[in-house]
Amino acid sequence: MRDLLGMRWLCALCVWLLTSGIVSAQRIDTTAYHELSGVEVVEKARPSVSRVGAPLQVMSRASIERLGVQELSEAVKRFSGVTVQDYGGIGGLKTVSVRSLGAKHTAVSYDGVTVTDAQSGQVDISRFSLDNVEMVSLSIGQSDDIFQTARVYASAGALNIQTGKPSFGEKSFNAYVKMKGGSFGLFNPVLHYDQRLGKRWSASLHGDFTRADGRYPYTLVNGDLVTREKRKNSDIQSYHLEGNLFGDFGKGGEFTFKAYYFDSERGLPGSVRLYNTNTSERLWDNNFFVQSGYTNRLNERFTVRALVKYNYAFTRYLDVSDKYAAGQQLDLNTQHEYYGSVGALYTPMERFSVALTTDLTRSRLSNNYVSGPNPKRFDSRSVLAAQYKDSRLTATASLLGTYITDKVEQGDTPADKKRLSPAVSLSWRPFAESTFRVRASYKDIIRVPTFTDLYYLRMGNTNLTPEKATQFDLGLTWSASCGEWLRHLDITVDGYYNWVKDKIVAMPTMYIWRMMNMGEVDIKGADVNLSAEFPLPYRMGLVLSGTYSYQYAVDITDPDAKNYKDQIPYTPRHSGTATVAWENPWVNVSYILTAVGDRYALPQNIDANRIDSYVEQSLSLNREFRFRGFGLRLQGEILNLADVNYDVIQYYPMPGRSWRLSICLSY
Repeated sequence: MRDLLGMRWLCALCVWLLTSGIVSAQRIDTTAYHELSGVEVVEKARPSVSRVGAPLQVMSRASIERLGVQELSEAVKRFSGVTVQDYGGIGGLKTVSVRSLGAKHTAVSYDGVTVTDAQSGQVDISRFSLDNVEMVSLSIGQSDDIFQTARVYASAGALNIQTGKPSFGEKSFNAYVKMKGGSFGLFNPVLHYDQRLGKRWSASLHGDFTRADGRYPYTLVNGDLVTREKRKNSDIQSYHLEGNLFGDFGKGGEFTFKAYYFDSERGLPGSVRLYNTNTSERLWDNNFFVQSGYTNRLNERFTVRALVKYNYAFTRYLDVSDKYAAGQQLDLNTQHEYYGSVGALYTPMERFSVALTTDLTRSRLSNNYVSGPNPKRFDSRSVLAAQYKDSRLTATASLLGTYITDKVEQGDTPADKKRLSPAVSLSWRPFAESTFRVRASYKDIIRVPTFTDLYYLRMGNTNLTPEKATQFDLGLTWSASCGEWLRHLDITVDGYYNWVKDKIVAMPTMYIWRMMNMGEVDIKGADVNLSAEFPLPYRMGLVLSGTYSYQYAVDITDPDAKNYKDQIPYTPRHSGTATVAWENPWVNVSYILTAVGDRYALPQNIDANRIDSYVEQSLSLNREFRFRGFGLRLQGEILNLADVNYDVIQYYPMPGRSWRLSICLSY
């Protein structure tokens, strides 16, 4: 493993924050400590990251604006233990993997309801706008929030995206218009409007349009020949429209309704190998869903909730190439999903709660394959969870029951899937006058084969069994306020062990590749998170944060294989981030550094498969003005400041140095 440029700087920052915080804490009079000091819970509805029994990372709207991030994937990269697989460019697909378990083990929840894709099992987060997001959080393992849907419980990790709810004050409406532009033809207008509808109702409308040609330059290395090329077929054009309705009936409960529409056409630039830089693949995505929820706290002990959702997704893939006898490959896929969730939370005594939730899902996939299976799936999941919580101890346990059955029009029908999945977590504060906590968690979970795994052309295998993942986590958390010179300091350190059995992989058979339960992965790692905020004179402030992840994720399937105990593909052994934000009355400045170690594109860890490490830096400037009830926010960014040439996915070069400008006018 070669040394990472900038990693020493990152480690030095982490050590400095840790040692300075500990020294300052020794000077604190602990007899004057108050647990509810405002350190652990800040801003609207932000959960504590230091009191939970399993790792939780949160980025609020204030943090998003402070750092100047403009895309959801940029925000997610700030979390430790996360690998964002990015195929490059503004329109490139982006998926999230947590602690080397794979993107299919990560749930993506949008305003409390899970986003699903029965065909591929993974969600492209590039289609979600960050402009109307109030908070992004990542929970790993067993969450302390026991009143969640069963589909969230059914994942190894959950990325939760929470959009904003209108807040009016004395006004009856809010509105803002934003215009973003940048390198490679980026043009992105955004419009948002909130309206009060009487005493109990309010509504919001959000829309944005994105266009970019994606023709960014990159360096192509062919042996001793080095040339400068431009990315081809990397354009995108997308529309996103979202409407929300909110009802607050006081003791009668709360009602929400969301309608979401997304439509895009993009080029798939393909891999760049040797002298082949041409590609002819196109992808059309069309997604529409409506979801509604009702929550009512009947009394101090009993709360009920119901959620419903209908989801429609259509994809059209076209590849015009000489490699096909017909001159092209055309795939049309349509998904329909009907989902419902009913749950109840019961608190028989002050510190003890019990929740029971049942989710039912009906999904089907149709495509243009001749004699295709056109599968239908019925998915039933129920979870019973209990929690004890006082000022020093939080203990949570849950048991998830899963039953899944498929039906097909053509071919073999796979066996039904049944499983009971337990999970427990514990957070303990051993010293009454300290915020230091010890936490531990365990979760056993499965990943059910997707429609692609089971039925895709000749590769699908209806005999597949679910992947089984076991998660263990042991961590330490500490937060403190250290006088006037340090507003707050948060430190979390977690060590973990994951074991994946019956991993679904593509294996060669006599003439074709087939999906098989042949994989077994052993994962050990550690995540470190640090953040500190320093008040400065003249209404200034300095916010520092850093993350570090170590992942030893090796294949232990076959002791005789060449890749035995080799790092699994696209998993760096070392990675980390460092951010510095300087807030002042003139121009706020933020600096972000991301360092990723060597990875391998294929299971065998040889030089030919290695993807080199990289360090990416970005700089953001912003300033906000207020006048006569209006707000004006200006922001400028330089991405990949050092113009580093690197790949996240092998042979998919990422953009070099680029810029973005945005102007937002609000009322």
